Amino acid sequence: MISKFLRPWRPLFTAYSWELAPSADWEWVINVNLWGVIHGIRVFVPIMVKQQMDCHIVNTASIAGLTSGPEIDIYRATKHAVVSLSESLYFELRQQGARMGVSVLCPIVVRSRLNEAARNRPSELLNSTGEVPPTPEEQALEERFRVMNECGMSPEEYAERVFRGIREDKFYILTSQDWNPVIRRRMEAILNGRNPEFPEVPRR
Repeated sequence: MISKFLRPWRPLFTAYSWELAPSADWEWVINVNLWGVIHGIRVFVPIMVKQQMDCHIVNTASIAGLTSGPEIDIYRATKHAVVSLSESLYFELRQQGARMGVSVLCPIVVRSRLNEAARNRPSELLNSTGEVPPTPEEQALEERFRVMNECGMSPEEYAERVFRGIREDKFYILTSQDWNPVIRRRMEAILNGRNPEFPEVPRR
């Protein structure tokens, strides 16, 4: 059995990025998760501001952009960057008096084809791992991700929450309160000068 998912999409699950993640993994995930948002801002925001009409931009981050912990290093780094970039954009548009709202969506798990993301990976950023059978650990991770994906919220449900957030002019659009204690512990550790703490991941 060859893991068609985990090998090309390994950046999500690499436990020790300094040892296992090739630069191509970093480049691919950064290009999609961060540069995708940057390009969207650079192309559309000037047009929307110039129109001088009420409008709204939503950048997609992740709950990983508000939390910390082991694994998914590359993914988490890009999502933190999207949150920070969106916050800066919010302040800058307010300074300019633009009739434009900003939100950052921080979903948990969406029922999507993320586990098939490698189908869109550029050929020049592929890793030459060869046909190496997955380890038991990789198989377990693949199965865990598959189950998580199937149990995720539907895109339609997420869309409704996004539109509700836009109507309410909410900046942070969180789709569940389950992770609020994890976010709070991280913020409190920063404010109180404590070292990072391992997150207690919600069971559901």
